[in-house]
Amino acid sequence: MTDAPARIHAAFAEAGVTGRLHALDIDSGAQIDIGADQPVCTASVHKLCLLVTLHELAAAGGLDLGEQIECAPAGRTAGPTGLAAMLDPVRMSLRDVAYLMMAVSDNASADVLLGRVGLDAVNRTTARLGLARTYAVQSFGELFATLREDAGPAGARALADPHVITRLRALDPARTNRSTPRDMTRLLGAVWRDETCPPEHCAAIRRLLGLQVWPHRLASGFPFDDVHVAGKTGTLPTLRNEVGVVEYPDGGRYAVAVFTRTANTAATLPAADAVIGTAARIAVDALRAP
Repeated sequence: MTDAPARIHAAFAEAGVTGRLHALDIDSGAQIDIGADQPVCTASVHKLCLLVTLHELAAAGGLDLGEQIECAPAGRTAGPTGLAAMLDPVRMSLRDVAYLMMAVSDNASADVLLGRVGLDAVNRTTARLGLARTYAVQSFGELFATLREDAGPAGARALADPHVITRLRALDPARTNRSTPRDMTRLLGAVWRDETCPPEHCAAIRRLLGLQVWPHRLASGFPFDDVHVAGKTGTLPTLRNEVGVVEYPDGGRYAVAVFTRTANTAATLPAADAVIGTAARIAVDALRAP
């Protein structure tokens, strides 16, 4: 395990990113720490906190996951997937809205659920779970509104300008939804140990994390049919994240949180995506070593 941090740093450097990582053996408590207590912008990773809150409220009788909700096109939070990309009115259950939020990282679905439970409830949940450095300050619609405001009249084209990137509030952990890699693995460990909610609700959370469709980050480091990866990505200009759990057929289970940032403003950087899987694999291999 002793050379794992050096190998992870080298992988980050080769991919052209700065990175923060925490990897945790959920059962033994062994860990790998690369800046694990540094504050990071969560972006869509914060949807995991919202999902846990939703199930906590449902378990307490505060809402019914089968409740049907109307999702009109007007006012939907923008995005390329799920409800955000749909053109017509939709009626569906809170449970299925949560599926879209997690499987395809649908921003509109996330804000539908936030409208139902509220930011305060999300922050109460993370505080109750001891995630002292995890805090939600805005909805996803509000987050993207700051991007538009900070980019200025040039709009999305301005996000290719490194000078514009430096003024984006969405990339400042002090002014946006935030956490640390260690807080995120702590949350994942609690979900996998059935500690955040009753077991049936934790199982439902794990199921949704396992249905995420994106294979290019965390899962890319574990290309094996008998290794299961469940996770949640997060993406903003220059920022690529994923948190998740890697489960081996021998029963080993490892929570991993990787948060990266690059100076390159390009939206498509395959090496920056793939290094999340590379770093996670190095960390998990080290935790599994005799």
